Amino acid sequence: MRPADNFLDAGFLKPGPHPKKEVRRFRTIWISDIHLGTTGCQAARLLEFLQATESDTLYLVGDIIDGWQLKRRWYWDQTHNNVVQNVLKKAKKGTEVIFVPGNHDEAVRQFIDLDFGGIKIRDELIHVTAQGKRMLVLHGDRFDGVIACAKWLAYVGDSLYTVILKFNQVFNNWRARAGLPYWSLSQYLKLKVKNAVSYITSFEDALAAEARKKGVDGVICGHIHKPEIRDIDGITYCNDGDWVESLSALVEETTGELRLVTWQDIVTKPKQAKMDEPICVSPS
Repeated sequence: MRPADNFLDAGFLKPGPHPKKEVRRFRTIWISDIHLGTTGCQAARLLEFLQATESDTLYLVGDIIDGWQLKRRWYWDQTHNNVVQNVLKKAKKGTEVIFVPGNHDEAVRQFIDLDFGGIKIRDELIHVTAQGKRMLVLHGDRFDGVIACAKWLAYVGDSLYTVILKFNQVFNNWRARAGLPYWSLSQYLKLKVKNAVSYITSFEDALAAEARKKGVDGVICGHIHKPEIRDIDGITYCNDGDWVESLSALVEETTGELRLVTWQDIVTKPKQAKMDEPICVSPS
């Protein structure tokens, strides 16, 4: 049994077969926090997203493989292999693939500035949009006070998050059988618990301050599993979300427009139903 797919297999957002759709093309795609190697990773959905999209550049913005969980318990589904193979195939066919390691795959940081199989490994870098906006790209964990000052607490939090996800999977099994949509307990807790909201706001402000210090127009990150595009005192803050719950990515249109998309937007909705209005446009 694959826990991450339980609520999908029960009838809600069940993976494939979907009607064949034209591949969506973007100038750039950013995805992060996939957590391959965990039962919470929704690799089947990500694979469908990757197969339904093309881009000149694909950024993997950290926590692609979950080394923390793999050290505790080995889990590697065939779909996890398929995701890796799909990314390698994209690199071979000409997509520029840039891997910015996060805290869960921090072991890869020893290979910063090297290239493997057509994949560039970088700590952080500046992406220039088609509109000429300079965006700092990094995972963001070094701006997380828990990671920076008390890593042991981060491990405890990761374990608790895993427990919450398992409960969430069981709960959503029941909701799917009752014909109810998916509901995320962890997202609810993040948005409702005062300390969690304060933590997210502090994280976003810290990333915006770093972008301002570097003299760029904005920042693109992952880490906190909360997809977002918003203006913070003139800095465009973008978080591409995750592939455990949000199933989201940040994309740049050929015009340079930045927007958030989800697996549902790309895979399950008809082409004419794509977002008619951008979530946010980089400020001019």
